[in-house]
Amino acid sequence: MLSSLQAPDILRQRGRDAVVRAVLRQAQGLMEWDEARLRATAREAALPAFLRCDRDSGARALAIVREVARRKVGLLAHPPQVSAAWKLLCGRLVELDTGEGKTLSAALAGCLAALAGVPTHVITVNDYLAQRDAQTMGPLFAFFGLSVGVIHSQIAHGRRAAEYSRSLTYCTNKDLVFDYLRDRVNARGAHSLAQLSVRQLHGQVRGGEPLRLRGLHFGIVDEADSILIDEGRTPLILSAARDKGRDIAAYRSLLEVAGQLEADVDFRLIGALQIPELTEAGRERLDELGRQMAVNDQSQSDPALAFWQVSWVRDHYIVQALRALHVLQRDHHYVVQEGKVVIVDEFTGRLLPDRSWEQGLHQLIEVKEGCTVTGVNRTLARLTYQSFFARYLRLSGMSGTLREVARETAAVYRVRTERVEPNKPMRRTEWPTLLTASREAKHQAVVEEVARCLARGQPVLVGTRSVEASQSVSDALRSAGIAHRVLNALQNADEAELIARAGTPRAVTVATNMAGRGTDIPLDPVVIERGGLHVVLTEWHESARIDRQLFGRCARQGDPGSCRAIVALDDEIIQRHSPGVAAWVARRWADRVPPQWVVRLLRHRVQAVAERVNAAQRRATMRQDRLMQAQLAFSGTAE
Repeated sequence: MLSSLQAPDILRQRGRDAVVRAVLRQAQGLMEWDEARLRATAREAALPAFLRCDRDSGARALAIVREVARRKVGLLAHPPQVSAAWKLLCGRLVELDTGEGKTLSAALAGCLAALAGVPTHVITVNDYLAQRDAQTMGPLFAFFGLSVGVIHSQIAHGRRAAEYSRSLTYCTNKDLVFDYLRDRVNARGAHSLAQLSVRQLHGQVRGGEPLRLRGLHFGIVDEADSILIDEGRTPLILSAARDKGRDIAAYRSLLEVAGQLEADVDFRLIGALQIPELTEAGRERLDELGRQMAVNDQSQSDPALAFWQVSWVRDHYIVQALRALHVLQRDHHYVVQEGKVVIVDEFTGRLLPDRSWEQGLHQLIEVKEGCTVTGVNRTLARLTYQSFFARYLRLSGMSGTLREVARETAAVYRVRTERVEPNKPMRRTEWPTLLTASREAKHQAVVEEVARCLARGQPVLVGTRSVEASQSVSDALRSAGIAHRVLNALQNADEAELIARAGTPRAVTVATNMAGRGTDIPLDPVVIERGGLHVVLTEWHESARIDRQLFGRCARQGDPGSCRAIVALDDEIIQRHSPGVAAWVARRWADRVPPQWVVRLLRHRVQAVAERVNAAQRRATMRQDRLMQAQLAFSGTAE
């Protein structure tokens, strides 16, 4: 038997496992049971099912919860959903194809864990999904007398402890980790487990604020590869702003000087991540500028001069200014909204209004964009996703794209990945990729593709990687007279209503990754007859998994659907990760369409390089986290 500590290949389930067969055998008899009997039997079976993963108790409890979901929610879990729920309950990562009903599987497992008295977190990637899933599955939990909490960015801090105290809580990954960090900061005065236990018993910590979380007992991570892997590159830092607007003149000076530096002479942008690095010539130029500033300001009163008095401080802030000028792009990495710089989550396409870059970078961008300058952040606590999720007593999760990262999740989180085969055969048609010479040609090809689908009466979802790209595609469609709607970080009003209409005949929706993971687009019956939803991918992502997630919006649950990628040689991701191969393709096939093997070669090269870079960054983040924990271990604080 394969140990959960090993790095396994995905275990394919060719048949129905024993628990699923037992659940299906018991299903018919349960239809005659009254509600009181269902509740009593489920509570009795839930504890051994969770604690020991006992198959007999698990089958009985799952059969009952499945029947209640049919009665109260109107959803009957099919065998793959039952299998996935059981594996989640036993602490596995489950690859379940897009459209196979992960929401119901997570609800079944979460319900059983909560019935066993275990505080349960169902963790997802954005506010919309957390609220939607909690509301949809609410009647199931209410039947058993279970309370449901919801944590998202709009929940006030004073309400969060109450939401986490529920039987189970739906929450986003970022809110959960930051609430955990706040608890760690507030409890820092307790230097021993006994002291902390007394504080928790009285519900009080530093400043009279109650602890939000009750601990990390059982976590179900939806879209597990996105949260556990993709977002594992960057540590989460809890900080407090101070000295608002203090160094505006210094930031302006830094940006002015950085703007005078010449690329490839005074600085270089290194690697796929475009990290600025000063050259010797650049440092000499900065030394000269520093001497001139000192001469011009004999009074030493200029606040900008403080950044020039120590060379390593000066170099650090100049590099940050170079990042602000040459790396971070408006409407791609951030947007300006109501006079504020707001970071855009690169994985979900959503705004992160409560997040900011550290070490002066956010303030430099605010000055660059002419916004009100916020205070410099002082770090209070820091934690990586790898460290956080590894602390759960039992961790499980789901995604439609886990096979490529099964070894990494096994090594980092010590959780085995298992695959569950779909309920119905997939009916997706994937058309050959169109590779164009330029973005302008790509936009024209997208317009023609959309027009062909509209002629057949199909709805179309056009996926983009950034706000800027979605606006460019929207402009091209508008110029062609094609009516459409846009869903991105700036245009996200009525998101649920827009998604509900995206599957109607001849509907055209242009969306960032907001319409990627977890989004279920219901299809009008007429659309099914006309070939289903057609998805157009306008730029490859750094991982093929994310491409598959977008394509997974079509052809769900046995419905028909189609998809095509239309990309350009001058797309940012291609130029960043494989400019040499792109230049060779442009020269070799300048006057004709490249064959598909060339397109596949280019895509494989681009995404392989990107994946290596990202994996190296995750490893570096873990090493840095362990080093900081070792250095600070004497203080008695984990973060």
